[in-house]
Amino acid sequence: MPQATPIPAPHKGPAPVPQAAPVPRPATAPEARSAPVPATSRRTAAVPMSATLAADAALEARRRAGQRVLAMTSGEIGLPVLPELRARLAAAAGENAYGPVAGSSALREAAAGYWRRRGLATDPELVVAGPGSKALLYALLLSVGGDAVVPVPGWVSYAAQARLAGGQPLPVPILPGQGGVPDPARLRETVIAARAAGRNPRAVVVTVPDNPTGTVAPAATVRRLAAVARDLDLFVISDEIYGDLVHDPARPAVSPAAYAPERTVVTTGLTKNLAVGGWRTGVARLPDSPAGRELRTTLLSVASQIWSSPPAPVQSAAAYAFAEPPEITEWIAASRRLHATVARAAAARFTGAGAHLAPVTATCYLYPDFEPLRARLAAAHGITDGAGLVRFLVERHGIGVLPASAFGEPDGALRIRAATSRLYGDTDERRTTALTAPDPLALPWIREALDHLGDALADLTGPRP
Repeated sequence: MPQATPIPAPHKGPAPVPQAAPVPRPATAPEARSAPVPATSRRTAAVPMSATLAADAALEARRRAGQRVLAMTSGEIGLPVLPELRARLAAAAGENAYGPVAGSSALREAAAGYWRRRGLATDPELVVAGPGSKALLYALLLSVGGDAVVPVPGWVSYAAQARLAGGQPLPVPILPGQGGVPDPARLRETVIAARAAGRNPRAVVVTVPDNPTGTVAPAATVRRLAAVARDLDLFVISDEIYGDLVHDPARPAVSPAAYAPERTVVTTGLTKNLAVGGWRTGVARLPDSPAGRELRTTLLSVASQIWSSPPAPVQSAAAYAFAEPPEITEWIAASRRLHATVARAAAARFTGAGAHLAPVTATCYLYPDFEPLRARLAAAHGITDGAGLVRFLVERHGIGVLPASAFGEPDGALRIRAATSRLYGDTDERRTTALTAPDPLALPWIREALDHLGDALADLTGPRP
């Protein structure tokens, strides 16, 4: 086992801002062509548009053109806002002051209670709120510094954020059916090799439960990852935004913070469990350790320079939600049942068409693998990769999905990610009906969407017309 060294101290104060390029003097055409590209431009040029947001925009353009579409691209949760939650936000609309950078004391206390009820003792002083967990994840990577290990497949923004923060993403594959957590043995090998090559890995990002696979890494794997992170002195940044959407609540996901509390940061928010993605408020739980408290100082400095403070009215509503009164827990339980029912029905369409799919145990995501059908797809449609699958489904059937390459996989992988969270209806009335229906699959609009998917898959995998 390699000798451990202490977790390197986070950057003091805000992450350094690259020097702006000097304003060039008027130049001739040849001189202008040879002008150096600013370092910041080179960094951002390597970062593509978020694959989910770009795919959503393309689908919306098709919809506006009058085409029939089935949106299975992003994890936007197609459910209405709980009325009591909406009322809390409306009542707080007059709160227009900036407030503390870390977030209101009410929100931090409520978030601390949320984690305590899940077995993670939490000091409210070590809770930091931000405008969505996505922004918090980026600010954490800026604050920790260095390179970040990311799971493959992994959420589309982890690698991009690592690059934007000035480091490099170090991809490590997951174990089969254990999404979101890099294989601990491969993690060790990758970090040791990266350090030998002069890189500076300082964090490993995990997703528990996982996007894109809809699976949950077992406690044994999470424990092994935590042990490797301790041996190699890595921060663990655990994205647990889907923590309340494990289909069987009797078998919750286990956080790395249970095994490596001194070095694990946990993030979550209301975007997925309460379907309020547009409200953009998340929270981070920092380690109760010297390294964690130093990280808090740096994170607050970074936050003060980027977002000043989270939106005050939404913080009030979030504090109410994180306190988990009965109406909140009942609403989340109903949404969890709906996600499980529809995701499993969609999964059956994929496996029935011959794709391989690990059992979906959380979230609304499916990650089918068409490798068993490679020869047939190539012969019938000339499809040899995930991008070809995506083109076929969207161009021929108006179904939007994402290729595995968007999640860090090789271009040739015959895998896609499909989200079922927008199949619940196109109006709040229909979505509410879906949420409360004893059998959502009996609702005509959900049945029609699943039949649309089934017909497209039959066309894809059947004989060439």
